[in-house]
Amino acid sequence: MKKILVLHTGGTIAMSEDEHGAVAPGAENPLNKFSEAFTDQLDLVVENPFNLPSPHMSPKEMLSLAQRINDAANNNFFGVVITHGTDTLEETAYFLDLTVTSDIPVVVTGAMRSANEIGSDGLHNFQTAILTAASDEAVGKGVLVVMNDEIHTARYVTKTHTTNVATFRTPTFGPIGLVFKHRVRFFEQLLRHTALPIDHVVSNVYLVKAYAGMEPDLLDFIIQDKTKGVVIEALGAGNLPPKVIPSIQKLLDANIPVVLVSRCFNGVAQDVYDYEGGGVQLKKMGVTFCHGLNGQKARIKLLVGLSAGLTGSALRHFVSDAVS
Repeated sequence: MKKILVLHTGGTIAMSEDEHGAVAPGAENPLNKFSEAFTDQLDLVVENPFNLPSPHMSPKEMLSLAQRINDAANNNFFGVVITHGTDTLEETAYFLDLTVTSDIPVVVTGAMRSANEIGSDGLHNFQTAILTAASDEAVGKGVLVVMNDEIHTARYVTKTHTTNVATFRTPTFGPIGLVFKHRVRFFEQLLRHTALPIDHVVSNVYLVKAYAGMEPDLLDFIIQDKTKGVVIEALGAGNLPPKVIPSIQKLLDANIPVVLVSRCFNGVAQDVYDYEGGGVQLKKMGVTFCHGLNGQKARIKLLVGLSAGLTGSALRHFVSDAVS
């Protein structure tokens, strides 16, 4: 039988609702008892490294998961399933996509409704994640997110609704596969997948959102010796208000990498407009355009690149290349 490692980390999928409708973690993950349902088909090894709401997750815990997965890959595990809270699920999944060096299937899943709510989706998502992690077709696909019978890549999937069970979507590209009742089918795949092994994570990598009439104060505050990098969700195709341009230059002069994505839900940031604050000027200044990622994913990619010791052109290429 295929050996599958299950890592429960907490989140709504591990929580219960009380008589007042409040949802909170319990003493034990309710999914632990359901793992026995697969003992006839798979050898499941269940571990509970964390029991955290997803807003409590940080790169420190993400790195711990990556290290455990890399260790499992060297100890005859066929695949890994991670249950996780949905608020930061896409960030953990993408961190693992960038740092897990094995090609074994790694599947992240969660739930929008707690274990005892009517219509709870946790058990079904857990089941489909296990089926996907045990699929021969999932090998070499990078880290996957399986929710609501859809298979998404960690690179592009994002949470799009605060409460809907169909919240996880892949803008522009869509899911790469589907889970039927007892079958896993892939219809697309990533062009390329590479990972960087890291043994620590840097701190002080910031994410800032641009807005109409943006003042330079926040960016000026970020210009500190401890700052390692800044990601900016820019306007439209990749433009910023003119008032912040001097602050961008100060960041670059201080050798602080500045990475640009669009705050738009769909599309790719690019140097199209040639006016003050436009993408053409920003590109000439030395701002790195990250193609195809949202702000939180670009921050994770910059953080991983910096943690791997990348600098200069190597860092810019790693962050800007959306197909690696």
